[in-house]
Amino acid sequence: MGSTEAVALRRLLDVALALGAERRTEPVLRVILDAARDLAGARYAALGVPDGAGGYSLFLTAGVDAATWEAIGALPRTHGLLGALLDCPRSIRLADIRADSRFRGWPAGHPDMSSFLGVPIVAGGEVLAELFLADKIGPDKVDGGPFTETDQQLIETLSAHAALAVANAQRTERARELSVAEERARLARELHDSVTQTLFSLTLAAESAAALAVGSGPDRALAEQLDRVRELARTGLDEMRSMVGTLRPADVDADGLAEALRKRVDLLRRVHDVRLSLRTRGPVRLQDRTVEREVLLVASEALANALQHAGASAIDVSLDTGGDAVRLAVADDGTGFDLAATRRASHRLGLTSMRERAEALGGTVHVDTAPGAGTRVTLEVPGAC
Repeated sequence: MGSTEAVALRRLLDVALALGAERRTEPVLRVILDAARDLAGARYAALGVPDGAGGYSLFLTAGVDAATWEAIGALPRTHGLLGALLDCPRSIRLADIRADSRFRGWPAGHPDMSSFLGVPIVAGGEVLAELFLADKIGPDKVDGGPFTETDQQLIETLSAHAALAVANAQRTERARELSVAEERARLARELHDSVTQTLFSLTLAAESAAALAVGSGPDRALAEQLDRVRELARTGLDEMRSMVGTLRPADVDADGLAEALRKRVDLLRRVHDVRLSLRTRGPVRLQDRTVEREVLLVASEALANALQHAGASAIDVSLDTGGDAVRLAVADDGTGFDLAATRRASHRLGLTSMRERAEALGGTVHVDTAPGAGTRVTLEVPGAC
C-alpha cells in the first residue's frame, strides 16, 4: 500500500470515529463536507439536504468566500446535474461540468468550475444528502485535472459511512423533538386532571367555609383567613390553567395568530432566563389561515435563533395586523453576527426558510444585524389582513 492510500485510509478512519461520536445532524454534515473536500483534493465543496419540494432544507459550502456567496444569492434548486443525483442516485464524475448536456449554467456571481464529482448519500433507498465537489487541485494548489476513479471510490466509501451517521443523527433529533412534545402533552393532561381539579376543589371548600364563618370576634378572624385561602387558591388555579395552556402546542387554526404567538412567548418566557415582551395590535383573527400559520412559523424561527445563538438578555416581539399588511418584528439585544459570513457557512439558522416563507406569501423578510449590535428580523406581508 502506497503512502497516499495509507493517508487516505487513516483519514477515513478518523472521519468514521468523528461521525460515530456526533448525534446532531448539521455537525455530522459539516464533518462529511470537510472530509470529502480534503480526500478528493477539491477547491470547492458543497453538501445539500433535499427538502422534497425542489429545494434544499440545508446547504453547506466550503471554499466559497463570503463576498462570492453573497453575490450568488438564492440557494440552488434540485434540477440539472444536482437533480440528476436525486433521480438516479449514482455518482457522477465529469472532466468538465460545462460540457454536460444537463448543465444549466451558473447563476450571477458564481465562480466558474470545470471538473466535477457528485456523490449521493443514500440510506434505505432514500437520498439523505448530496455531495458536490468541483475543481480538483494539485499539491501546488493549481489545476489538478479531472477527479480520478480513486477519488470517486474514496468519496463513495465516505458516503457509505456518512449515510448511517446522517440517518442516526436525523433519527435522534426527531426522537428528541417527539419526546419533548409527548412529555409536554402528558404534563398538560396530568396537571389538568389532578392539580387543577384539586385547586378548584380547594377554592370551593374555602368559599363554603367562609360562608359558614360569618360574624365577629374569632369567627370574623377565621372568615378573613378563609378569604385569604380562597384568593390564594384562585390565584393558583389561574396560574395552573395558564401553565397547562402553554404546555399544549399552540394551535393557530383554533386560537388565531395573536393568541398562538402569545402562548408561544409565554412558554419561552417560563423556560428561558431572558426578558421577553410581546405587543400586538389589530384583529384577533386573519381571514387567511395559511398566512397565520406561516407568520407564526417565521416568528418561532426568529425567536429560536435569538434564544439559541444571540446570547440576548431581552427580546421584543411585535405583531401588527391593523393596517394594510401583517407586520412582525423580533428584535434582540444580543451579540449580532456577520450576515454574509453566516450565509456562506450555513443556512441552518433558518434565514433561508424565513425568506422563502415570506416570498411564498408575497411578502418580504429583512434581517438587520452586525457583530455586537443585536439582531432585528422584520416580516411584512401586504394585503393579508
